[in-house]
Amino acid sequence: MTTRATDQPDGSGWYEISLRGRLEPRWSTWFDDMTLTSGTDGTTVLYGHVADQAALHGLLTRLRDLGLPLISVTQVEPR
Repeated sequence: MTTRATDQPDGSGWYEISLRGRLEPRWSTWFDDMTLTSGTDGTTVLYGHVADQAALHGLLTRLRDLGLPLISVTQVEPR
């Protein structure tokens, strides 16, 4: 099921993933070279292209393994 005209059936696209907690930019490599931005409110936003649903689930599994609370996963337009 798709929700927007830009959604791909395979789940590929650009995503913003918000976390409670801070990750240093050096973690970018571990998250498929996504851009990591730390907010002043103690959150981190990962932004980047995800190849498909399997890659998205892999990213979410890595985040789960770090133990940082997930705030949101949003498919977005490319910047």
